[in-house]
Amino acid sequence: QVQLVESGGGLVQAGGSLRLSCAASGRTFSRNAMGWFRQAPGKEREFVAAISWGAGSTYYADSVKGRFTISRDNAKNTVYLQMNSLKPEDTAVYYCALDSNTAQAMSRGPGGMDYWGKGTLVTVSS
Repeated sequence: QVQLVESGGGLVQAGGSLRLSCAASGRTFSRNAMGWFRQAPGKEREFVAAISWGAGSTYYADSVKGRFTISRDNAKNTVYLQMNSLKPEDTAVYYCALDSNTAQAMSRGPGGMDYWGKGTLVTVSS
């Protein structure tokens, strides 16, 4: 069993920055792809970013490319999402996911992830 706990969400003005963290526990973390997804009110959950187990490959949704950066520290069993130049449309609950599949596969959408965190709310005011 794996537990994923997100943190770092909050209220920020448009143009600001936040860094989300996702701490994993329960089993070996380093051999799994990790990703971030988000769900805005009234919308379906969508892919944001994913990173391979060795951090050699990263994938981003077009809407966040150039503004968000995903990274991981396998020694700390933690994955991060640095979010810069935030926009009101980035407002959502952000979820961390762990999957035995590849990071590229995670980029195709939220279906079939092995484990999910409970999410952290990001609110961007205009």
